[in-house]
Amino acid sequence: MQAKYISYRDTNAFSSVVLDYLDRKPELTDFYRYTPDNAGLSEAIVKRNFRGSRELLVRMLKKQYLPEREILPAVSSNIASLADDRTFTVTTGHQLNIFTGPLYFIYKIVTAINLAAQLKREHPEYNFVPVYWMATEDHDFEEINHLQIEDRKLTWNKSQAKGATGRMGTADIEEVLTAYKGFLGIGENGLKLAEIVEKAYALHRKLSDATRSLVNALFGKYGLVCLDADESELKQQFAEVVFQDITGEHSFRNISRSNEALEELGYKPQVNPREINFFYMLDELRERIVREGELFKVVNTEISFTAAELREELNKHPERFSPNVVMRPLYQELVLPNLAYIGGGAEVVYWLQLKSNFEHYGVDFPVLLLRNSALVIDRRDETRMHLMGINYKDLFADTETIKNNWVKTHVPLQLALPDEQLAISWIFEQIKLSAFKIDKTLSVSADTAKTRTLKMLENLEKKMLRAEKRKHTTSLAQIEKLKERLFPGSGLQERVVNIAPMYIAYGESFIEGLIATFKPLDREFTVLFA
Repeated sequence: MQAKYISYRDTNAFSSVVLDYLDRKPELTDFYRYTPDNAGLSEAIVKRNFRGSRELLVRMLKKQYLPEREILPAVSSNIASLADDRTFTVTTGHQLNIFTGPLYFIYKIVTAINLAAQLKREHPEYNFVPVYWMATEDHDFEEINHLQIEDRKLTWNKSQAKGATGRMGTADIEEVLTAYKGFLGIGENGLKLAEIVEKAYALHRKLSDATRSLVNALFGKYGLVCLDADESELKQQFAEVVFQDITGEHSFRNISRSNEALEELGYKPQVNPREINFFYMLDELRERIVREGELFKVVNTEISFTAAELREELNKHPERFSPNVVMRPLYQELVLPNLAYIGGGAEVVYWLQLKSNFEHYGVDFPVLLLRNSALVIDRRDETRMHLMGINYKDLFADTETIKNNWVKTHVPLQLALPDEQLAISWIFEQIKLSAFKIDKTLSVSADTAKTRTLKMLENLEKKMLRAEKRKHTTSLAQIEKLKERLFPGSGLQERVVNIAPMYIAYGESFIEGLIATFKPLDREFTVLFA
């Protein structure tokens, strides 16, 4: 694969707060601890104060990988290295989308793998482990139960979809699994991916185990470690924070103040905290905890606790308390000896909202990095672009702008009238001067006439362009089709397209190409010619 790069700002696809963070605008410095670069990472290595148990982390990971039977050497080595104080993690996280979901799931993980490898080259005296934090406690099944394959939507229809998604059974996934394998076809690459997903989903009873198996098959050789933090012993380390936050509502106040500060700077927060940011969770239940007087109640149930009963329940069953989106990062940084968190644009924004809450609980805030993003252009579309004279940077404009620019570039006629506009402006300035000498109030009428005439000229330009575009309907239709293929639904390809068509076309070399071309610290969007 050949890679070219474009600045995130030039893609027109990222929010102002993300772009300003990447540009290190000084007004955002209060919302993060380390700069997202080599200097920030080097500083974090020196200052990281890990409060969790490495022995417990290693033991939990070994237990979770037992269903895989054979742990790949790179994964086994990385898990063992976590017992060493010189080992740090580089983490990304995501929901348990079936069959990996959209491509950005893949891109997150590759970014983490590449950053860990880069850090090892630059700091050989330390170890760096890429980690995929499995969002097993999310309960929005509708967000993860489907994927788009070309123009077809595949959906896992589940009659009982209650509780945390990671605990859900996979016995009824066979129908959508069969449909997915049908798309993969009978080619060598398709059959290989079909074998991987079959092993993952047919041989594992829980969605969390199935997802680990799939991700391990794709990325295990690079040493990626998958962690499911839905473990009683891991949550025991978090129990005191849970109790303090439920009873004291500290995260609500801390994050609300950060949100107000961001809004004063003109930025829109990504998430809003609740007074209590935890769920109560059983196998088929994950419901919010709310305060009613002196009681802490679980909504839609008869379950409630006094403060004393809440502490007792936390001591006995910490696994029953699940953090929401604003408290999960704090839990993550308590469990992992983490240096950096890699997220998408929305995640970067809400992590910026959280720093004050980390400081309140005395937990180190990691280096916050935007994951790599990519647009994959196959040879067919690359050839079309070449024949039509369209540059890869042109593709990030909206369709009508691309079409208008193409017509202006390829038509040997004058479709714009800048000289005429200047001439008219000059003439009306002379008229205005003459009118002013006669009656000062007439200068306003002259300005009005000038504005009206220039507007007429602008409309004439538009009519000339539309008339010329009608002569090139075939070429312009090809531009529309090209844009829709590469930006389905007018959005980024990575947010819609699954890995399946890429794997069918390129096999393992697709992921290898991402590993070879993604640059986690360069702050540029990747365009891949495959």
